[in-house]
Amino acid sequence: MSQQSSMHFYLNWAKERIDEMDAALASFEVKAGQAKAESKVKTDQLLSDLTTRRDAFRAMLKTQAEAGEAAWTEAKADLEKQWAGFEAQVKTYFEGAGKQFEQQQATFKDVAAAQAKAWREAADKFRDAAGKVASARTVDLDAALKQMKSDASEAEARVQKLKQAGSESWSVLSTALAESRKAFDQANQAAWDALKGASPKS
Repeated sequence: MSQQSSMHFYLNWAKERIDEMDAALASFEVKAGQAKAESKVKTDQLLSDLTTRRDAFRAMLKTQAEAGEAAWTEAKADLEKQWAGFEAQVKTYFEGAGKQFEQQQATFKDVAAAQAKAWREAADKFRDAAGKVASARTVDLDAALKQMKSDASEAEARVQKLKQAGSESWSVLSTALAESRKAFDQANQAAWDALKGASPKS
């Protein structure tokens, strides 16, 4: 089970990033459909570049999904670089696009929703895996699940507050998403570490 719990951590981590990429792309696709001729070329190019980055991330993930934990540790560093490139390109677009407030807000809301969904799915996977472990450590596992859900609620509340404020720059919104993502990674790791500790030794 310990190998499996490590794999769950990596898969949850990667899926959360892909969900964010998909949400950002969907938001930009809406924008591309509404763009005027002069900005349509720029938006279409951005979509193409971001889609290429997302697809490369997915391809690497698919390759690593069947690898062991040691291979994942190395691959995660490469995936983090690809993720950072995707994020940087979105940031550059918003910084160079002038006052595209509506697009910025729409993208933020879509990405925040993808994050919230990833939190819920990770908690569900953990609960299912924890249910398969002997009841001797049930209290520890229940505490880890409760903490993960609590952290998710706090992160979602912070994001909702920013959604309602509505006038923040992409830099501020991006920082909030990064903080939520970091909290997700920490909660995800803690939960799966608790499960690894609760697993009977083979």
